[in-house]
Amino acid sequence: MNRIPNPDTVFPNEYGTSCFLKNVITAPNIFVGDYTYYDDPAAPADFEKNNVLFNWPEFGDRLIIGKFCCIASGARFIMGSANHRMCSVTTYPFNVFGGAWAESTPPHLSQLPFKGDTVVGSDVWLGRECTVMPGVKIGDGAIVAAYSVVTRNVDPYTVVGGNPARLLKHRFDAELTGLLLQFRWWDLPAQQVTELLPLLCDPDLEHVRQTLRALLQTETERPHIL
Repeated sequence: MNRIPNPDTVFPNEYGTSCFLKNVITAPNIFVGDYTYYDDPAAPADFEKNNVLFNWPEFGDRLIIGKFCCIASGARFIMGSANHRMCSVTTYPFNVFGGAWAESTPPHLSQLPFKGDTVVGSDVWLGRECTVMPGVKIGDGAIVAAYSVVTRNVDPYTVVGGNPARLLKHRFDAELTGLLLQFRWWDLPAQQVTELLPLLCDPDLEHVRQTLRALLQTETERPHIL
């Protein structure tokens, strides 16, 4: 068998337009799982600089992206410090321009709305030039259409699109979605994922359903050794 792609490689193929993101991230508040890639014909390795906007780690929020995600060119994450204070009569950020304005303005970060961490699950596809707003949670297996603006949480295995992004459809029925969320193939060792590729890429969803049932039943029946 040919080698399995190395998740610790920056550019996993000869095209040089896709990079495994975890290997180019330097900010202490950004976390990316294995095999998640960003595709950009210009500068895929500059994702952190060009696509994670207004990231000030001292603000306290994090960007967490799971494994095996596909992030298309121009997709952006807006971090919480992009907000302006809305508790006063003006939203103008006087303090960021320094001098007497900084001295006379109350502490800025403490007055900004705090939305919490932005979390993207595993096996998520973010379409071209979509925007994910602060604090949004995107579930496993979800798809975000190109040019969408995601302002609210996205359920697992759904397709959303528009501005603001709205539910377009559920990818699978409730049972198959539940089986996938229970199986969590992305957490398996790379060798096992490779062996499962015929199943994971099978368009016969009924066969996938039956196989997942059997695999999960086998796992349930397997004795656990302490």
